[in-house]
Amino acid sequence: MADQYRKLHIVVFPWLAFGHMLPALNFSFLIARKGHKISFLSTSRNIDRLPKLPPDLEKFVTFVEFSLPRNQNLPENAEAASDIPDEKVKYLQLAYDGLKEPIEEFLQKTSPDWVFHDYVPYWLPSIASKLEINTAFLSTFNASTLGYLGPASNLNGTEDSGRKKVEDFTVKPEWVPFHTAIYPKYFEVVRNAIAITGSEESVADFYRCACCIESCDIIAVRSCFEFEPEWLKLLEELHQKPIIPIGLIPITDEFATSISNNTNASNWSFIKEWLDKQKKGSVVYISFGSEAKLNQADLTEIALGIEFSGFPFFWVLKMKRGDGDNDKIQLPHFFEDRTKDRGMVYTSWAPQLQILNHESVGGFFTHCGWSSIVEALQFGKPMILFPFAGDQPLNSRMLEEKKLGFPVPRDEFDGSFTMNSVSDSLKLIMTGEEGNIYRDRVREMNRVLFDHGVQDHYVENLLAFLQNYKKIQVGISDQRQNS
Repeated sequence: MADQYRKLHIVVFPWLAFGHMLPALNFSFLIARKGHKISFLSTSRNIDRLPKLPPDLEKFVTFVEFSLPRNQNLPENAEAASDIPDEKVKYLQLAYDGLKEPIEEFLQKTSPDWVFHDYVPYWLPSIASKLEINTAFLSTFNASTLGYLGPASNLNGTEDSGRKKVEDFTVKPEWVPFHTAIYPKYFEVVRNAIAITGSEESVADFYRCACCIESCDIIAVRSCFEFEPEWLKLLEELHQKPIIPIGLIPITDEFATSISNNTNASNWSFIKEWLDKQKKGSVVYISFGSEAKLNQADLTEIALGIEFSGFPFFWVLKMKRGDGDNDKIQLPHFFEDRTKDRGMVYTSWAPQLQILNHESVGGFFTHCGWSSIVEALQFGKPMILFPFAGDQPLNSRMLEEKKLGFPVPRDEFDGSFTMNSVSDSLKLIMTGEEGNIYRDRVREMNRVLFDHGVQDHYVENLLAFLQNYKKIQVGISDQRQNS
């Protein structure tokens, strides 16, 4: 039993996107609360932008800063995906790959018990293995997304996945034995093509993910049995290695305070004053995350749809992605003048957690990032779905399947939509009789997923596994030698 209480040193190394860094840091705080040592690795500018450590965790969590190698195709100070347009993310990945040697030196010097890594550093598991350090693929994707991606041998091309044309990606994978509609549409596959094929400059996301899955010791999934039992079981069958759900990692009050203290949170009083004036459950909160930026055509249709719906709204609108983004977009002429009595457009950082938790907010118009979905469920808000890229289309299908959100209807092939489809979707979720099932399901799921102790159970289960892992492996090895 002694091993069960052994304190661990765990390295956490997320991808350079806030949708990955923030849940990884929140996860680190939960582990540190149990008395384990965390080394959180990232680049200097990102660490400056992350929440500060609570005083009582300073002896358990250490931020380890690395200088991001320069890449001539990246703007100066671009260290996160939100700092750059989509087409430059591949150069950020190349710069990230340049951290290979300093990361190896750090691991050799510190000899941690475990490294929890994201899907991008496909080179990291082999380094850790050479140094006899255990590795966990820390999946900030949910189980259904990993299940759709399939076996590592299919992702890295060593076996034929049967996916040769765009249409092959738009159906239920052959390895999924149960009924599901969690797969992307034609236009979503086309928009994600570089993740599948890669480019001349950078390795494909599919290949990166495959290497991480294939070479890690365990897969730690940001999910839970209460939400995706069938998908978690499928992952065990696909990968033949331990699949450890770590819970949804909801934002704690402490972590929310840490975020607010490191951002422009002084505006919350102004936002709260506006929300306080609105009727309970009447406001549509609109945010498409830290990275997603609308093109002009989509922005115009969404704005007109919001206006035509007649609902009060609070819209956090990203107008550009970093200093290197020269693609200007603008709201329809006089939109803000016409809606000033019932809506607000906010173009800087806004405290999403506090907004979602406000009683005047009745629905969330979202890009379907997994962190945003967890926050919506945490505060019991039904969702209007408008996915962009990455895992977002799969998340959207999952929410549709579970009746937790309703998608804005779009053309299957080009992704086009109209202001009327936006307006109708908002009406359905906010007040429509057909929306009752979504509002009821979100409240039901909120009670199940965020019951006191659920998240702590998953953390305790993970730690028990990590603490006993080496003993289990040694036991297996001894058995083989004796047989």
